Amino acid sequence: MELNLAPKFAQKVFEGEGGTYYSWSSAEYELLKEAKVGGGRLVLQPRGFALPHYADSNKIGYVLQDIKISNLLFCYIIPVPSGAVSWWYNDGDSELIIVFLGETSKAYVPGEFTYFLLTGTQGILGGFSTEFNSRAYDLNNEEARKLAKSQSGVLLIKLPEGQKMPHPCKNSTDKLVFNIDAALPDIHVQNAGLLTALTAKKFPFLGEVGLSATLVKLDANAMSSPMYAADSSVQVIYVAKGSGRIQVVGINGERALDTKVKAGHLFVVPRFFVASAIADGEGMEYFSMITTTQPVFGEFTGKTSVWGALSPQVLQASLNVAPEFEQLFRAKIKKSTILVPPQN
Repeated sequence: MELNLAPKFAQKVFEGEGGTYYSWSSAEYELLKEAKVGGGRLVLQPRGFALPHYADSNKIGYVLQDIKISNLLFCYIIPVPSGAVSWWYNDGDSELIIVFLGETSKAYVPGEFTYFLLTGTQGILGGFSTEFNSRAYDLNNEEARKLAKSQSGVLLIKLPEGQKMPHPCKNSTDKLVFNIDAALPDIHVQNAGLLTALTAKKFPFLGEVGLSATLVKLDANAMSSPMYAADSSVQVIYVAKGSGRIQVVGINGERALDTKVKAGHLFVVPRFFVASAIADGEGMEYFSMITTTQPVFGEFTGKTSVWGALSPQVLQASLNVAPEFEQLFRAKIKKSTILVPPQN
């Protein structure tokens, strides 16, 4: 079974005055279709407004804020359930980037998100006749035409300077948005980096989309040791910053992927495949979407390593090594960590 796991950059789908939308095409990256996952990237210019819409897939929006002065990247997570109406607005003075990762098991196009706009030239409102809009909203014909045709934009528009938009209240923000950068990491290893896992237990609204997420920040030349999803879930990984090398091993021990990745790349780790990463000298940050609410990972290093579950005799026979080497290997495993600092 041959799968093309090569990482891909998103392709431009639409560009307007308010911003640009990019998508990873399942036609060019067939693994998205096979794994029933998808991705998109929205870049909003200052005062850019993504018209109200809903989609046919559950997804997670990763809102990225790049602070140029301090060279830091902050990430906020916003789950977006399928069929839920959302809109996006950039009230800042620099680009706002939102990366969407989700599952497409019920999508019209497997491996891609299909959006339904409420307004604009491609909006649902304009698709109905004047008669139907007039009856539905108790308007005369002129009012019904104005309702449907006044917005001449498509998907992304730029609002006039000075036009006010609502700010979310703190209560809503706390329930719907999660600042994963401010969360206490699940794993933090000095000179190696940190790993933060996010499930519905920490962020209940995440349960609405049936997904979970992780954020990994690797220091310069550090390593994320081999891991796999033991619950048959799929991982979609987006490299947000820096660069590094990725290896993925799959069926029959074949190395399915061995390549360099950099910011903007997206790749898929299929079910039960084992993935590992080593950052370049600048470090690397990436986040992933996992197609389950409570992921279970099998680890090849650390205290909960899969090797540790094997008795000395079984491990010795499996590796075909002498008892002394088995003891050495077991001792190394116990001292190892999931995130590995660079070699001296």
